[in-house]
Amino acid sequence: MDLIALPAFEDNYLWLLHDGQQALVVDPGDAAPVRAALERRGLRLASILVTHHHADHTGGVAELRQATGAQVFGPALERIPEPYTPLQGGDVVRTLGLAFRVIGVPGHTSGHIAYFASGAAGGPLLFCGDTLFSGGCGRLFEGTPAQMLASLDALAALPDGTRVCCAHEYTLGNLRFACAVEPDNHALTDYLRHCQQLREAGVPTLPSSIGTERAINPFLRSREPAVIEAVRAHAPSATGEAAVFAALRQWKNEFR
Repeated sequence: MDLIALPAFEDNYLWLLHDGQQALVVDPGDAAPVRAALERRGLRLASILVTHHHADHTGGVAELRQATGAQVFGPALERIPEPYTPLQGGDVVRTLGLAFRVIGVPGHTSGHIAYFASGAAGGPLLFCGDTLFSGGCGRLFEGTPAQMLASLDALAALPDGTRVCCAHEYTLGNLRFACAVEPDNHALTDYLRHCQQLREAGVPTLPSSIGTERAINPFLRSREPAVIEAVRAHAPSATGEAAVFAALRQWKNEFR
């Protein structure tokens, strides 16, 4: 199995997974880079996995379906280009010899889902759309802080070696904020240096891993005493887990 991050727009990644003959693509907001990659490698597109309804994740779905006949899977609770197979948490998608467990992760959008395959060659694989980023998480456009916190808890419970395939190259900006929250986190400062080197070399910082994110991502660490202390220094009225998480997310929204 070969996993490829196809750049699109300003900072999106469209994830392509293939076995040398067949492929799946995740969140194809633009059909052109996907069609070019398929043609270049002589691949047939079998499946399209969609995590949520935003246009930069769905804009190429109809064209790819029409051009390839690929089966489209997406969240049952959101409007995805028809026809598609609607999914909810607990469902399983079988494609390319893999079984992807669907995880409901509302927060960024109300019906957002993620796809997790424990048996993927190279280690477990997570396609998480805009819920979890390396060093960060998605903005809460439709869900609540409590929903997003629960969604991130579900992802953080996956095996440490799980490859985290986020949909955007937001890593350096996220890590600068994370360092403002936890300046004494040495795993975080080491990871920032590593990611800076990757970007200077023109290499994606992704995929990350669940183990890495548990060590450096403030949104997976919002119950850690150092994070709580930093948040309350910034927003003294934040009490309770959801309130601390909400204040942390608002802090990130305003961070420059």
